[in-house]
Amino acid sequence: MDRNKDFYRNFFSIYIALVLQNVITLSVNLADNMMLGAYSETSLAGVAAVNQIQFVFQQMIMALGEGAVMFCSQYWGKKQTEPMKQIAATAMQAGLLVAVALFVLVSLFPGQAVGLFTTNAPIIEEGVRYIRLIRFTYLFFAVTQLLLASLRSVSVVKIALSLSVLTFFVNCGINYVLIYGRFGAPRLGVAGAAIGTLAARILECGILIFYVAKKERRLNLKLRNYFHFDRTLAGDYFKVTTPVFFVQSLWGLNTALQTVILGHMTAAAIAANSVASTLFLMVKSTAVGAASTASVLIGKAVGEGDKNEVKAYAKRLQKLFLCIGILSGILLFFIRIPILSLYDLSPQTKEMANTFLIILSVVCVGMSYQMPTNNGIIRGGGHAGFVVKMDLISIWCIVLPLSFFMAFVVKASPVVVVCCLNADQIFKCVPAFLEVNYGNWVRKLTRD
Repeated sequence: MDRNKDFYRNFFSIYIALVLQNVITLSVNLADNMMLGAYSETSLAGVAAVNQIQFVFQQMIMALGEGAVMFCSQYWGKKQTEPMKQIAATAMQAGLLVAVALFVLVSLFPGQAVGLFTTNAPIIEEGVRYIRLIRFTYLFFAVTQLLLASLRSVSVVKIALSLSVLTFFVNCGINYVLIYGRFGAPRLGVAGAAIGTLAARILECGILIFYVAKKERRLNLKLRNYFHFDRTLAGDYFKVTTPVFFVQSLWGLNTALQTVILGHMTAAAIAANSVASTLFLMVKSTAVGAASTASVLIGKAVGEGDKNEVKAYAKRLQKLFLCIGILSGILLFFIRIPILSLYDLSPQTKEMANTFLIILSVVCVGMSYQMPTNNGIIRGGGHAGFVVKMDLISIWCIVLPLSFFMAFVVKASPVVVVCCLNADQIFKCVPAFLEVNYGNWVRKLTRD
């Protein structure tokens, strides 16, 4: 009984902080959307197109961070911190390389980058204005997220929540002033939104670096750790993380392709999808937080070497995931109307966004089970290969071909296409259930 209480106490202490952090972080995007929607629907669509590039990049960085959590949480279970520092350094070096590469690409080809998601010239023009400033956030975002991943592996999560609250108010305040030109400031539109996001990213990165250097004592990371490269541990890290990075990047690309498909159908579809997907991502934070929490708890239990406890954790977590999914679906269904009323959109766009959100309310239930089960329990237990194979088959062999066929051959409505694009969140529940309950997914990643 006491062990059960400890388990739930540990789960919710990490889970609540991570969910709140995700919600507040995504609230920045929601605030951007609402402010830009009131400013100009074309500006909203332009920023939405650029944010697809940002989303793919974020998935890459998060994959590198999750790879670090997989290893570091197991080493933390064994109370070995030196290998954790080397893995954290390897993840950071890889993340900075990705950030620099993307910065160079969008700097050289800004118009072509935005043009991947829409053929509407005014939308492309607004997107280019936004990307010329937002590209400078890439480096700061990579450093922040990879430091937070290292801290998450030792259950340090409250700093992430504090940073999210601070950056939310900074970003929203600057946006309000610069998008509309309040208090005598210039009316900058999308450029004002980009400046607000850049200022917030710089601030959160600076504060986090100070915290890690002066306050954090569990890992005791120092600057010199990031200039060291351990070939053996780096080999272990990349062997497991590379497939995850590849599939997570493809998943981000899949999400971006949703905008490509809908953006080439109607102008209203891309704006409606932007509104619906932003709200959906906020509610999806419940599943993302559950996956991250499960990964830490399962990884630590694997590192401690108690396989029976790992299996017991998995059963308890699945029940929690189902409850979280049902509650999340109900929440999304009931908040859609009041949230949509805050947007200044055309009746056609608002009605389409409403229909999208009803569909996503159902999707939310399946996603809240399969995502934490796959990415939290199975991948956190060391069996990343299963998740990689399943995502490759479901997304690239089923979802995308079906969606392209329905959109461009059958000429189906955007509503039907959205159903096709999110179908994997339902049918992936079956292999996830079978693997976690009957498969051999507990893998030791650490070295003795």
